[in-house]
Amino acid sequence: MILLVAAIICVSYYAVVLLTCGPDLLRGGYHSFLSFTIVIIFHVLLILLIWSYIRVVLKDPGSVPENWTAAFAEENPEVGSSLAAAEDGFERRTRGGGYCTHCQNGKPPRCHHCSICRRCVLKMDHHCVWVVNCVGARNYKFFLLFLIYTFLETTLVTVVLLPSFINFFHEAKNHSASPAKSAIIFLAFVLNLAFALSLVCFLVMHASLLSSNTTSVEVHEKKGLARWKYDLGRKKNFEQVFGMKKSLWFFPLFSEDDLDNIPALHGLEFPTRSDVEA
Repeated sequence: MILLVAAIICVSYYAVVLLTCGPDLLRGGYHSFLSFTIVIIFHVLLILLIWSYIRVVLKDPGSVPENWTAAFAEENPEVGSSLAAAEDGFERRTRGGGYCTHCQNGKPPRCHHCSICRRCVLKMDHHCVWVVNCVGARNYKFFLLFLIYTFLETTLVTVVLLPSFINFFHEAKNHSASPAKSAIIFLAFVLNLAFALSLVCFLVMHASLLSSNTTSVEVHEKKGLARWKYDLGRKKNFEQVFGMKKSLWFFPLFSEDDLDNIPALHGLEFPTRSDVEA
């Protein structure tokens, strides 16, 4: 899947920069200025897209520490027995988490077992085949930025290639263009249009999840509840994922202050509505 993403990027780059905008850069005047602007925006979005993609692919979404159950039982002896009892295969709720019979370990709140990764993932959202990784507490921001920049880039490519795509049928009929050039532009346009349209629905879904501080897995868990206990309000929900430092919101990075002051970014502890109200 990573190679497929790289191939789509290469085809789009060749179609936009080399075939469409490149020749206009030497013409001068308005067309040259417009092509130069498009190329700059294309490269900025491409850098942010690739940066976010690498981060979400390589960043561990978060796993349960091996000593988490033991440490928790020492701090809370009264629930140690319930954790031990859970080892017989029954799910027991402790500290808002539970016990994973697959990993034979305690589960922090909002933690779920991934059958593909074969481990428990902190604040698991889903396993994404496009990034060959789970999306969880520690890489969810990078995943969202990857979606945003991919949508912006594919939309830009679609708009830039639209005139060439319209001329494709006329040129193909008159055999007035290189078959290879026409095929690359056609392929790049169709691929980017398809991704842009599909990402609209995906972005709307994740914007809704982000605003309510919910994961894709938790959508089913919160059914029937008057209000989700982790819903702290839109602003605080956003900060639980992107951090409080506004200058880093659009980059796949976290400040040291955010990592120190926002436990949710580590995936083991999460504030609830009762904590905020108190």
